[in-house]
Amino acid sequence: MTLQATPLNSAHRAAGAKMVDFGGWDMPVNYGSQIEEHHAVRTDAGMFDVSHMCVVDLEGANARSFLRGLLANNVDKLQVPGKALYSAMLNPEGGVIDDLIVYFFREDWFRLVVNAGTAEKDVAWMRQQNDATNSGLSITPRRAGLIDTDKAIALVAVQGPNARAKVWEVLPQTQAASEAMKPFNVVIVPDTAFGEAMVARTGYTGEDGFEIGVPATQVEALWNALVAAGVKPAGLGARDTLRLEAGMNLYGQDMDDSVNPLDAGLGWTIDLVSERDFIGKAALQAKGQQAQFVGLILREKGGILRAHQKVIAASGAVGEITSGTFSPSMQQAIALARVPMDVQVGDTVHVEIRDKKLAASVVKLPFVRNGKVLAA
Repeated sequence: MTLQATPLNSAHRAAGAKMVDFGGWDMPVNYGSQIEEHHAVRTDAGMFDVSHMCVVDLEGANARSFLRGLLANNVDKLQVPGKALYSAMLNPEGGVIDDLIVYFFREDWFRLVVNAGTAEKDVAWMRQQNDATNSGLSITPRRAGLIDTDKAIALVAVQGPNARAKVWEVLPQTQAASEAMKPFNVVIVPDTAFGEAMVARTGYTGEDGFEIGVPATQVEALWNALVAAGVKPAGLGARDTLRLEAGMNLYGQDMDDSVNPLDAGLGWTIDLVSERDFIGKAALQAKGQQAQFVGLILREKGGILRAHQKVIAASGAVGEITSGTFSPSMQQAIALARVPMDVQVGDTVHVEIRDKKLAASVVKLPFVRNGKVLAA
């Protein structure tokens, strides 16, 4: 199978990146030291090529009413242009088709950013629902490879305490529009040195920063300018340790279309209160929450926490680790886990690692946010 490549592929290779197959995409896992890349984001500024993710534009008079029924979170929270919302998109059984961010620009224009591995499935699902509801929307994926290059949008996430200042060095035209912008907002700046730029503040690392969308034809020039401004390229390895420290779900690992989002720590994104109906609502109401999503810190030496390891509660009930790693910020083995409802923060549980049962503490997520360790 030929791997798909982002418009930054040659830049990664020129920088000596170690490339891996990530869901059918040829992506950098690191450029040397994954630990240094992780710490750069926590202490200064690092950046990630996220052009494998897919921008999808929904346009038409019925865009809001369509999204009311499509998404588990309530788009009626988006009343001011430039606001953003995190949501799950569910199947009728209540499983997670994808988790995504929706940006509101106008009543007839909402923009979604969906995950790489689910993009084609997501677009097909949206088009199916568009037809089923006679919503009459135009649904346009904007990822390089899916459409003509001149309409494709490439995405770069610049994250860290100094990220915004370094972005403004490279994109000074965006500073006035984005300086006062709060988290989970977005602006579009029409004329920059790299064409029209979408600048969002909706990061995935637990640090501040921007996600920048520019024409795919301009993104390599933007990337090189950010490198020159002192932003450190970072790969999938650091992205995973950062998001795990921040307690953020990864689609396909912490949840998928077989998982109830209430059991994946996503209850805060599910609007079951309003009268609004949405796909999967009845199933969630019928099932309720069966498990809870927590953090674990390994307290005994002798193992690393990994997905699918069993978690045994004091009652004997069994849960499962969904993501695990060694935390560079904490210098401890940590994990995200789905555990029985009777488990409490502060409890000791045991994790099966090969032929051992090692003690771990249950902690509230996140582990790390804005450079500070919050769980100990």
